Amino acid sequence: MTETFALKGNICYSESKTRIKTVHGYAVCSGGISRGVYESLPEEFSAVPVYDFGDSLIIPAMVDLHIHAPQYAFRGTGMDYELMQWLCNAAFPEEERYADEEYARRAYSVFAGGLRRGATGRACIFATVHRRATEILMEEMEKSGVVSRVGKVNMDRGAPQGILESAQESADETVHWLEDVKGRFSRTAPILTPRFLPGCTDELMHRLGTIREKYDLPVQSHLSENPEEIELVGKLFPQADFYGDGYDMYGMFGDRETHGGSVRTIMAHCVWSDEREVKRLYENGVFVAHCPGSNLNLSSGIAPVRKYLDAGIRVGLGTDVAAGHSDSLFRTMTDAIQVSKMYWRYVDKGAAPLRFEEAFWMATRGGGEFFGRVGGFDTGYAFDALVIDDTSLRSPRELPVPERLERAVYLSLDITGGIKAKFVAGSRLF
Repeated sequence: MTETFALKGNICYSESKTRIKTVHGYAVCSGGISRGVYESLPEEFSAVPVYDFGDSLIIPAMVDLHIHAPQYAFRGTGMDYELMQWLCNAAFPEEERYADEEYARRAYSVFAGGLRRGATGRACIFATVHRRATEILMEEMEKSGVVSRVGKVNMDRGAPQGILESAQESADETVHWLEDVKGRFSRTAPILTPRFLPGCTDELMHRLGTIREKYDLPVQSHLSENPEEIELVGKLFPQADFYGDGYDMYGMFGDRETHGGSVRTIMAHCVWSDEREVKRLYENGVFVAHCPGSNLNLSSGIAPVRKYLDAGIRVGLGTDVAAGHSDSLFRTMTDAIQVSKMYWRYVDKGAAPLRFEEAFWMATRGGGEFFGRVGGFDTGYAFDALVIDDTSLRSPRELPVPERLERAVYLSLDITGGIKAKFVAGSRLF
C-alpha cells in the first residue's frame, strides 16, 4: 500500500454521539492519517491511487476496550455461572495453562488471527500473570497488525496457586516484562493490569502504583461488576469509600494530581456504580468499557449507560471474551442497544434506550478516544477503516445507506464474511 491513497465507496462515520455522516465519495489517507472525506477528490489528491470499492460501506475500524486473550480458547462455553463462580470454574483453570509457552503460542496465534479478521482495529487486552506468555501475546498482536495495549495480569490472592504471585514477585515480574518489551514493538504497548481489587492485596496495589508512576503507564481493570464482588471489596479494602476509591488511593483511577497527574484508565463494567463512584468516574476522566454480552451471560446486571453518557463520562465498548461469548463488536453494539431497552422498560423510565447512532459512536469514537484521535475519518484522525460488502443481504427494495449500515451490524456481517478489506493506521491488513 502506498503512503498516500484514497478509498472510494459509501463512507460512514460519527459526526457526534447522535449523528452518523454518510458520503458517497472518498476517504483519503496520507502517512497513516486521515486527510478527510470528500464527494469528489480535491486537486491536491487528484493523482493519488484510488481503491474503488464500488457501493460497499466504508466505516472506521472498531475499538474493543476490554477483552481477555487467554479466555478466547473457551469462548462460548461455561456460561452457567455468575462472576465469582465462573472465574473459579472456567477462567482460572484455563489461565493456568499459559505457564506452558508452547500452549501460549498456539492459543495466542488463534486469538490474534481472530482479531485480525474481525472488525477490531484497536484493543485493550488482558493476558495472564505469566511474563513470558504475555510477551508472546504481544509478539502475536504485533504480527496481526491490530493496534493494542496488552497487560500482564497482577494478582496475589483469591485464585489457584498456578496463577498467583507474591506481591513482591508480581511487581518484579512486571518490571522485568516492561524492560523486556521496551522499544520492541510499533503497534503493541504495555498497560498496567491489576486484575481486580479482590485479587490484589494492599501491598501489591502500593507496588503497582509506584510502577505505574515510574513507567507512566495507562491502567485497565474491573469495577463494580457484581454485587458479591463489591461486597468482597468492602471487606478487603475497608479504607476505601467505594470500589473505585480503592483504585484511586493507589493512583490508578484517572486524573489525580496528587498521584502524579493524568492516568489513562479503563474500568470494565461499572454495572453497580453508586453516585459517589459515578461522580469520581466523571471527575477523573476514567473510561468505562461497557460489556453488555458479558453482563448478560454472568447475570451481572445492566450498566446504566444512558446515565454515564448524559453525565459526560467517557464510554466505549468491550466484548469481554470469554464472559462475553463473541469477539464481534457488531454483536456488542446490538447487545448494548437491547439491554438499554430492558433497563428503560424495567429499571428506569427516565433512562432512554440507546439509539443505533450512539452504539456506533461508542464502538468507534467513544473507545477510540483512549488511543487518541481514533474512530473517525476527520482530518488528523488515525486511518483505521473497514470495507463492508453487504450484497449478501438481499432486499426486495433499495435501502438507504444508514439502513444498510444498521442491517449489516444487526446481522453480524463482521463475522459472516462481510469484511472485504481492513486498514489500521493506513496499513492494509487484508
